[in-house]
Formats: sequence, C-alpha cells, structure tokens
Amino acid sequence: MIHDPVAQADRLLAAGRVRDAVMLIEQAGHSGNVDAVFRHATWKLAGTPVPRDLPGARALLRQATSLGNPDAALVEIALTANGSGAPADWAGARALLDAAAGTDQVAADQLTLLDAMTLTKDGAPIDPPRAQRIGENPHVRHIARLFTQEECLHIAQRAADMLQPATVADPRTGRNVANPVRTSDGAVIGPTRETLVVQALNRRLAAVTGTDWRQGEALSVLRYQPGQQFRPHVDALPVTSNQRIRTVLVYLNEGFAGGATYFVNNALRVTPRTGDAIIFDNVRADGSIDPATQHAGEPVTAGVKWLATRWIRARPFSVWTGPENAA
Repeated sequence: MIHDPVAQADRLLAAGRVRDAVMLIEQAGHSGNVDAVFRHATWKLAGTPVPRDLPGARALLRQATSLGNPDAALVEIALTANGSGAPADWAGARALLDAAAGTDQVAADQLTLLDAMTLTKDGAPIDPPRAQRIGENPHVRHIARLFTQEECLHIAQRAADMLQPATVADPRTGRNVANPVRTSDGAVIGPTRETLVVQALNRRLAAVTGTDWRQGEALSVLRYQPGQQFRPHVDALPVTSNQRIRTVLVYLNEGFAGGATYFVNNALRVTPRTGDAIIFDNVRADGSIDPATQHAGEPVTAGVKWLATRWIRARPFSVWTGPENAA
C-alpha cells in the first residue's frame, strides 16, 4: 500500500517516469485518496504532465471537495465564478462559498468581505462610483477610495506568496521578460486564485471603466521596496491583435515615501492613497498606441508601496487559451 501517492508521484516525475506517475495518481484517486484527486485536478488545470482539461479538472475538484479538501473547495469556487471549464455562475459560486464557510475559516473570512459589498446577482456593484477627471493629454480620471482598506489587504495577501521580480513586454516579441525598466516585485492573481472577493473587485473595476469584466487581464500586483521603480513606459503592447486599450491602477496602501505615478506628457503626478484608483486609455480613437500615456512609478524612498493593476483589452480573452483568443 502506498501511504503517500502524491509524494511517490513527484519522485516518479523527477525520474522522468511520467506515465507511471499519472497511473499512480489515477489509481489512488479511484481508491478515494483525496490528495491524489486534488493533485490530478491541478495537473489538468496546469496542462502538465497531462493535457489541460478544464471540465475534467472541475469534476475532480468537485470530488476532492466532497472528500473534505478545503483547498479544492476554494479553487472550485473561483473557477465556477469566472467561467473556467463551464459558463460563469456567480450564484453557484456563492452557494459553494456559503457551504465552505461552515467548516473553513479562510472561506468564512472571504464571505465576510463579500457580504460587506452591495452586489447584483452576478457579482457586479449596484452603484459604482464615478471618476473625476484630473488630467488631460493623457485623459486621466481618479476615484477616491474605490477599494476599502480590507479589500486592499485581501488583494495583497492573495499575491504575497507568489511575488517574483517583475517583467515587461519585449518590444520584438510581446513576451514578458526581465527588464531594468521595472525593478519591482510582481505577481498575477490568476483564475485559480481569484476568490469571489477578487472577482467582485474585478467586476467593480469593469463597471467604473465602462467595460465587461471578461476584457480585463488577471489582476496584477506589484510591490515596490526602497529604490525600486517603474521607469517611463506605456502600457499598450507592441505586438498584439487584442490591445490593452485601458489601464486602471489601484493603490493598495499609503504611508511610504516617494512612489508617485508620474505622467510625462502633462507633468501630472498622482500621490498614492489607500484604495484610490486612476484610469487612463492607452490608445487613440483609431486604436493606435498613444505615446502621451507614457508614465512612471517613481522610486520609493522609504517604506513599501503596493499597487494593483488591471489592464483591459479591446475584446474578452481567456488566460487559458492565450490573450489573443476571445473567451
């Protein structure tokens, strides 16, 4: 009897015995081993060492949740709401969260945050705030306290364990590569980590930018420590058929020195304040990149700055199939 099939499967994978590892996990899952079922689900989500199969992953997550795995429950909730492997079902995801909150403190904490929001049956804000214009050429809008302090903390916590040196788009290929232009640490809250709180906030960002939530890229979180910065740049991509037409930045904290957002063309400087957001378009009316949107994250001189960025594309897209493909 194999007491830890997941650990054994990892050893088989490390030895290059992929087929044996997959067979072991499948057999253990059929025998009711909850950890094996959950690992099989994550493999189907990642697309390695088995082909990506979102509906299949959803079925395995349901099985692992029924066997008592709280992590599987949280992933299932996220995918149910964002429409991975099946049509988006906010009400269904909310029901799953209600059930999970009865036995899991993490789910209960998320439910508390969610209950503090006033939402439609689809998770959108009922009365989104209006933005105020603060700059021209580029046209920059500002919303004070778009996110609460608790919501900002939730986003930072979702990203904290994934932070890595941030990347930028290579102008030749459009791929993300390491670059001294951006010296912060960053993380992306992808579809498996999108709690209902994060998804409700993404829908709030869609509402205040006049877009569909499916147009937004996964929420990107940046952490700037003393000396780190993002030198002047534009957010539009050099090579794409589904352009980043709009950007919304949300400042997740305050109390640090430096770190203002500076727009080069009109010398507009925005001082970060917890929960405040700024919105600006990255393209002209004809869809071409607008160089006037060049902006910088000025160096932090003391303390730590946290920032969330939502890049909004011209069309919906799926992170599972690539940003050029409509969802």
